[in-house]
Amino acid sequence: MKSFSSLVDLFRWCSSQNPELPALWFKREGFYRSLSWQEFSERVKAVALALDSLSVGRGDRIGILSENRPEWAFADLGTLSLGAVTVPIYPTSSVKECHYVLTHAETSILFVSNDGQFEKVLPLLKEGKLRVLIAFDRLDLREGEVHGVMDFRDFLERGRRSHLNNPKHYEERCRGISREDLATLIYTSGTTGPPKGVMLTHGNFLSNCEGGLEALPIQEKERSLSFLPLSHVFERMAGYYFMMLNGASIAYAESMQTVPENLLEVRPTVAAAVPRLYEKMYARILETVQAAPRGKQRLFHWAIKIGTRAGVFRSERRPLPVFLRLQFALAQRLVFDKIKKKLGGRIRFFISGGAPLAKELAEFFYSAGVLILEGYGLTETSPVISVNRLDRFKFGTVGLPLSNVEVKIASDGEILTRGPHVMKGYFKNPEATAEVLRDGWFYTGDLGEIDSGGFLKITGRKKDIIVTAGGKNISPQNIENEILSDPLFTQAVVLGDRKPYLVALLVLNRTEAEHLAQAEKLQRPAWEDLLGHEAFQAVVARRLAERTKDFASYEQIKYFHLLPRELSLDEGEVTPTLKVKRRVVMERYRNEIETLYRQGETRAQANVH
Repeated sequence: MKSFSSLVDLFRWCSSQNPELPALWFKREGFYRSLSWQEFSERVKAVALALDSLSVGRGDRIGILSENRPEWAFADLGTLSLGAVTVPIYPTSSVKECHYVLTHAETSILFVSNDGQFEKVLPLLKEGKLRVLIAFDRLDLREGEVHGVMDFRDFLERGRRSHLNNPKHYEERCRGISREDLATLIYTSGTTGPPKGVMLTHGNFLSNCEGGLEALPIQEKERSLSFLPLSHVFERMAGYYFMMLNGASIAYAESMQTVPENLLEVRPTVAAAVPRLYEKMYARILETVQAAPRGKQRLFHWAIKIGTRAGVFRSERRPLPVFLRLQFALAQRLVFDKIKKKLGGRIRFFISGGAPLAKELAEFFYSAGVLILEGYGLTETSPVISVNRLDRFKFGTVGLPLSNVEVKIASDGEILTRGPHVMKGYFKNPEATAEVLRDGWFYTGDLGEIDSGGFLKITGRKKDIIVTAGGKNISPQNIENEILSDPLFTQAVVLGDRKPYLVALLVLNRTEAEHLAQAEKLQRPAWEDLLGHEAFQAVVARRLAERTKDFASYEQIKYFHLLPRELSLDEGEVTPTLKVKRRVVMERYRNEIETLYRQGETRAQANVH
């Protein structure tokens, strides 16, 4: 495989191989349109030269506050072409979060997508903390209202004129960028405090791409659908640089909400997603089945049963017995092909990361002929540490370490890793860097184990470990994953640190819950009344007990509270990759949690008397 000196070197090589082939797809005026590698390259060059005209030099930080779209990549690669550093910001970030990142990173130039994002950072522009702001969409500004704002089309034209005046200048500016040079500052989503700026180099990303290519061979004519935020390291590497390395084209979803529609339009062959997407897909499939006539319901459950039996043989690379092969072929034609069609009809596999994927969920989709390969990593590791392979996978694990990555388990169970994928450190935070980088190893904060086959399994998060009043150490993640394997539950937060027993905050799948109420012959009360209905709660308690029956007695959920809505990004209760912010949730629902423990005390006193 060709070795690259930088991400810019990688991009320039890719764009020279098949300049006329589509590189990027985007939806405009109701239709998907494409940009060729040649057009992609020209826009990157124009951005680089326009930034150069603004005196951007090596190491300067350039911000990007935008949803996924072609201009995101133009801005990123244009910045990297000058040896400058990109600082991506989640488009869902609050005003406070945007200001923190831009100020901490000392960013003077910022790309924004639209009026909504512009409004968030306007105060920084007025205060002189931002020197120039470049808007991808035309902003609704009165002429002369704000100084320092540039329209992206004018910005590109500025770069094109610079190229005409000096055709060799871009080449000169690209020279000398090495693997050791800083490529980006990615600010962690801050589940436990202020975000930290993770310093990742060109070499960090390239090593991850190279290790990833050996693990998951992507073909030149693949098409991926990009919908996870590019500001997150998972999509940045797996859905962008990794696809680019292989000459695959990238189609941008309009939004997370339009992913089902965009899957049908783009018909991708690969895509990266977080488990929450697969959970929603699973719930949608079950809702469709429950609304179908009884005959179709029986057919679906028969097909899943056949798919599960066939899956055992397929995962072990054993030929299917003749009768099972015939049954599986029939199940595919009558049921599974319809599921695949909803995903565009061409999907070869999905990559899952960002949070644990329930084993039952992976097994369900595999039985339906859709392979989800779970991987594991962190922002600080660029991000991939391990991943399941097309020809070697084990559900319930995060796969095998990449060939250029070392992994070991510390005496207390913490996962440690070292290699070219590990960050340089945290920006302007040597104390935090020293905490996680010790003796050449990066301390992940995750707990895990490696089985006899070399597969890595995550058993919990060190900082989330619950120590009960009785001194028992419990990983809430394992219990939550087991609960979420039941389609009745869509979110679960298990709590109990320094308490005598565990409690949980649960969110139900509304359609599933209403079907359950109907099956129990409960009258149809309003949603919140149903959640508080004693008979309904008893049914939920049985489902919960069934799902957690294999856990130790001290790992059982004693009491639970049903939340009337999902924990959301808008409310600051989950991160942009949909991980629950435990501290925020515990504070927001403090009264409900305290009530659950008072409930236990009341019952204990009643038993004494």
